[in-house]
Amino acid sequence: MTAQQSTGTQPSARLGRDDLARLIASDIAPGSYVNLGIGQPTLVADHLTPESGVTLHTENGMLGMGAQAHGEDVDPDLINAGKIPVTELPGASYFHHADSFAMMRGGHLDVCVLGAFQVSAAGDLANWSTGASEAIPAVGGAMDLAAGAKQVFVMMTLFAKDGSPKLVPECTYPVTGLGCVTRVYTDHGVFLLDRRSDGSVRLVLREARGLSVNELRERLEVPFDVAE
Repeated sequence: MTAQQSTGTQPSARLGRDDLARLIASDIAPGSYVNLGIGQPTLVADHLTPESGVTLHTENGMLGMGAQAHGEDVDPDLINAGKIPVTELPGASYFHHADSFAMMRGGHLDVCVLGAFQVSAAGDLANWSTGASEAIPAVGGAMDLAAGAKQVFVMMTLFAKDGSPKLVPECTYPVTGLGCVTRVYTDHGVFLLDRRSDGSVRLVLREARGLSVNELRERLEVPFDVAE
């Protein structure tokens, strides 16, 4: 964090979806096995290079997924869990849905990237229902990923459409997983959840975008430290 950001001077522009996806892709360790949740997280696949050695897993039974398919590359039988046409990489494999969930639940995934309605300061995740009458809530495989992946990255906007923060003291929406989130990537900054030996969680702002640190402190109801 720069001195300008810590004193409240306007930081760099907020991150767009593709910028955020590119940032997440760059933070995934080489050689990782990764699941990308439906919605915004699927964009991460478009920014992973073959040199990274990252292997993408899909809930519907595929290992070795590539970027989104376009034009003549579209195969209606080759889709990700969000029903988006995708490409396959050399060595890709396919398997039963039950085997896919066994991978998710068995701790075989290094990282999953999920969207969220809310994340609490303790790292609780709420991403499957807001209680809206017109919505069709379905937790799907999110709870399996939240419980089984070694690291859970969340990709979301920091504020809802009404301006309320989505990074909250406690989740008010139905919870998908407790204490599972390790990082939160938002359009206004990246937050790390530092779990201490005594069980407490320290929220650390790695970088601020679009709003200064002081402005973020004013708008968020959760305390956070700033990374050096």
